Amino acid sequence: MRATLKPTVMHPAPKRSIAPVFWLLFGAGGMLSALFGPALIILTGFMLPHGWGVPANFADFAHVLAFVRHPLGKLLVLAVITLFFWHGAERLFLTLKDMRAGNLLLLRLMTYGVAALLTLVTIALLLAIGF
Repeated sequence: MRATLKPTVMHPAPKRSIAPVFWLLFGAGGMLSALFGPALIILTGFMLPHGWGVPANFADFAHVLAFVRHPLGKLLVLAVITLFFWHGAERLFLTLKDMRAGNLLLLRLMTYGVAALLTLVTIALLLAIGF
């Protein structure tokens, strides 16, 4: 029995995309919002205003300012705020795309553009606070 050789078909290389970057931001924001979102809501929405289970001076201006002026505090605040923005932008984009709400370029600018702008504003505000 003789084996027949099949001709090799050359497939072109797939077109490169920046979509994985947005999926990474979406996934990281989703993970953060799932793990820390409820805790942040309970802490800042209920416990701190009523003084339940936290020291009286825990959320005063001096303590919060000291936290945000520390480089690790800045990084944590930046990560939480911006990744929440990017996660929301991806969710909103996919919803608008599924609803065929408009041109994809316009939808991307409205969602990812706003998330990028808010990221830059957050960085500028955190840098304006100082170290």
